[in-house]
Amino acid sequence: MIASLTGLLTHTDTDRCVIDVNGVGYLVFASTRTLSSLPQPPERAGVLVETVVREDAILLYGFAEAAERDWFRQLTAIQGVGAKVALGLLSTYSPSELIAVISAADKTSLTRAPGVGGKLADRLLTELRNKVAKLPSGGPVAIASAVQVPGETGLEADALLALAGLGFRRAEAWPVVTRLITEADTPPTLDTLLRDALRELAA
Repeated sequence: MIASLTGLLTHTDTDRCVIDVNGVGYLVFASTRTLSSLPQPPERAGVLVETVVREDAILLYGFAEAAERDWFRQLTAIQGVGAKVALGLLSTYSPSELIAVISAADKTSLTRAPGVGGKLADRLLTELRNKVAKLPSGGPVAIASAVQVPGETGLEADALLALAGLGFRRAEAWPVVTRLITEADTPPTLDTLLRDALRELAA
């Protein structure tokens, strides 16, 4: 089994990258959070790896941190959560934010992740509620403050959706949008928020 890879990052896409190790290019699937943390190719990069062996393929999933890999393992152990859905959840929320969402029994926030409907969100809450205390957060963010992040305002959700339609990754757009809303003296309009966010993201 492959536990980690370090080599020349030659290519990145929306859900995968290629890492060349001594002339062998490994296709590694990853969350947008991990992909956004990697350098621009061609540069040397390393990821932790979870190897999944199927009847028809051997698939590699990469992670920038051990906490995200642990969550991937936990999520894919739940019925109805495949690797694609698990990466969707980890692209939408960091480990600390997932802890906050599940601790708060925030079903609505879970359904914002691609591939997660109401029934699956209920299953996730049921099976993970008593386990989150033992799962790694991956960062110093306190649960009390993290709860506020997944519970996006309507304005924030609309802005992120619009920016995604323009090709910006959620991982890069979210902190900009959140900061602009927080720093505004009065709640901005969607047009104003998008204009200011685009100015920063396109810089």
